[in-house]
Amino acid sequence: MTYHFSVIITQDKDGMFIAHVPTLRGCHTQAKSLKVLNKRLQEVIALCVEVEQSKKQKIPQDKFVEVREIALKV
Repeated sequence: MTYHFSVIITQDKDGMFIAHVPTLRGCHTQAKSLKVLNKRLQEVIALCVEVEQSKKQKIPQDKFVEVREIALKV
């Protein structure tokens, strides 16, 4: 079966890329490059799905809607 998940990727002040999968509780990882982050995402998502399956839980999936950036001048 193929699952589809939205992933939020941000970059911290030190340049680390941080990825979070909102629909899978506790599913996140980080890396210094996007290439490594992608590899780690595949691994962590597989682990999170495995945990959900072992608990006989339905694998939650979401449908991407959009990403917004809001600028606020204060």
